[in-house]
Amino acid sequence: MHATFRRTASCPTVAVSLLLSAVTGLLSSAALAQEKTVDESAQGETLSAEASPPKKGAYLSDWFNQYLTLIGSKDISFGPQPADDVYLEYEYFGRKGPFELYGYIDAPKILGIGNSHDKGAWDHGSPLFMEHEPRISIDYLAGRSLAVGPFKEWYVAFDWIYDHGSRTANRANTLYSGLGTDIDTHSRVNLSANFYGRYQWENYGASNEYSWDGYRAQLKYIVPIDSFSNGASLTYIGFTNFDFGSDLHKDNPARTANATVATNVLLYSFTHLRFTLVGRYFHNGGNWEDGSELNFGEGNFRARSDGWGYYAGVGYQF
Repeated sequence: MHATFRRTASCPTVAVSLLLSAVTGLLSSAALAQEKTVDESAQGETLSAEASPPKKGAYLSDWFNQYLTLIGSKDISFGPQPADDVYLEYEYFGRKGPFELYGYIDAPKILGIGNSHDKGAWDHGSPLFMEHEPRISIDYLAGRSLAVGPFKEWYVAFDWIYDHGSRTANRANTLYSGLGTDIDTHSRVNLSANFYGRYQWENYGASNEYSWDGYRAQLKYIVPIDSFSNGASLTYIGFTNFDFGSDLHKDNPARTANATVATNVLLYSFTHLRFTLVGRYFHNGGNWEDGSELNFGEGNFRARSDGWGYYAGVGYQF
């Protein structure tokens, strides 16, 4: 739930506005991702997570859920200049034995729509961006419950993020690995947490490449809101990533040791159709210091890595 750094064009703003209007209209009807370089176009992070159990007989699999979603995004600040994009996303999740699976693969700028900071497969940018977050249940492998207080299940947790830039200088390859848990809230709220260490391979030429550099604390929460007589349901999904302990700032005063991204999703879904509206808040997005002065070869500008970004999506579950 992906950008380069030149002036923002007007066409993606119109495209995203139209997509937001279309989704808003459908919702009202009862019938219904670091350092960014000039050629990087990855969206950055997943927009949603498993919000309901699979409906047997409705999908290709009764445990492996899959989606295709067209997403419009605006003011996404994983780099020092916000990016707009319209992209296609394949998303999946499921639980089988000890394995809890979640991930997505994006085709950035698939319709050729995006601002001048955004590059995709058709303009020498990244043809794909992906993130995979598998967890392996320690309780299941041990054959017994390891619950402690509200921590009801424990996992070995991973988060692998890969941006296939058109060349090494605009490619990223990051692995977070650590420990995860599900938390019993004694309510309808589904809560989980992960704590990772980060190993960085390529990172758009940044100084932390090929090293262990920092940590991530992650919290995910899902709140069912309501279900409706037309068969639809409304769910709030949120997750917050707090990255800290990076050494990037030691070599570049425009970089930071810490970064925070907080994502808020409203998911309106039927058996197959689903609609998402997302507000995502960035603080030092991509470990860039907000307001720092930069120059990527086209004149000085001040980084905008704090603030809100928005997404709207229309998808199909199969």
